[in-house]
Amino acid sequence: MRWLCALLLLAGCRIERVSPSAGAAEGGDEPQGDLWVYTSMYRHVVDALDPVIAKALPKVKVHWFQGGSEKVMARLEAELAAGGTQADVVLTSDPFFYQRFKDEGRWLRYVSPNAVRVSRQLIDPDGAFTAVRLSTMVMIRGKDAAAPESFGALREPPFKDQVALGDALTSGTAFTWAVFTESARGDPWFRMLRLNGARVAGGNAAVLQKVQSGEAKVGVVLLENALKAKAEGAPIEIAWPADGAVVIPGDAAIFSTTRHRRAAEGLIDVLLSPEGQDVIVRLGDMHGVDPRAAGPRGEPGVEGLLVRSQPWTEGMRESGAQTGEQVKRRFREAFSQ
Repeated sequence: MRWLCALLLLAGCRIERVSPSAGAAEGGDEPQGDLWVYTSMYRHVVDALDPVIAKALPKVKVHWFQGGSEKVMARLEAELAAGGTQADVVLTSDPFFYQRFKDEGRWLRYVSPNAVRVSRQLIDPDGAFTAVRLSTMVMIRGKDAAAPESFGALREPPFKDQVALGDALTSGTAFTWAVFTESARGDPWFRMLRLNGARVAGGNAAVLQKVQSGEAKVGVVLLENALKAKAEGAPIEIAWPADGAVVIPGDAAIFSTTRHRRAAEGLIDVLLSPEGQDVIVRLGDMHGVDPRAAGPRGEPGVEGLLVRSQPWTEGMRESGAQTGEQVKRRFREAFSQ
């Protein structure tokens, strides 16, 4: 019955077409079995989630493969090329990957009853995946540096030779930022940034370090990294762009090949529960997707975040999934000069 309750509460959007969960067909048996979860969530967040999951799903043994989004994707691609993956659930921050695998028919459809309060832009309209956490690309500046008004301002003369960027070729979050910002400004965007002296630093931690050291005055970085650094005394300030922060959904999806569907659905239920959302916010410095959850380190919750961010649409997901390699090519060409 829990699938029916979720669908009734989610009526009015395409998610109502989601099929009944296997739990109903199995007579509501308690979830059990060994579950493999591939995730890019921080290790300390994963460790804190373990007892929460164990309490809610005592007959489920969760095995984690944890690494950055690119590492997780590389392992999945290698396993699938070899004939199949052991992964049951994937929890990463690469929204275009989820769209691509949806288009390939690799996901089961499931909408958790705990997703009824989640913004529709954070749930696939066909129920293939649901965000359970949100990372956000914002700008940071040194204490004595001027604050850019927007991402677009990074190409302007006042910020010449002052900007550090993440590498869209190796960082999933930097790639999502690149897709959003190029979509808004067109193909010359990366070339304009490079002509203004912007430099690619590497991952988010490398961008943060360059601004902290004064090597760069401004950086584009994950909010969670900036919040943690500020709390530890880093001489930086967070600058929210007037043209909208870029939110990167950390989606959850279940492989259609799973042998433990009830356990996989139960895991997603736990992640979207108040207890799971609390761990994500409190220890991950990320936003949860439940509007009842507070934001990390005093920030507004998810509703306040989405107001300050560029909206996610089906079109954006599909565009990123289809044209991602071309975006990477243009990024590479601009910053290899």
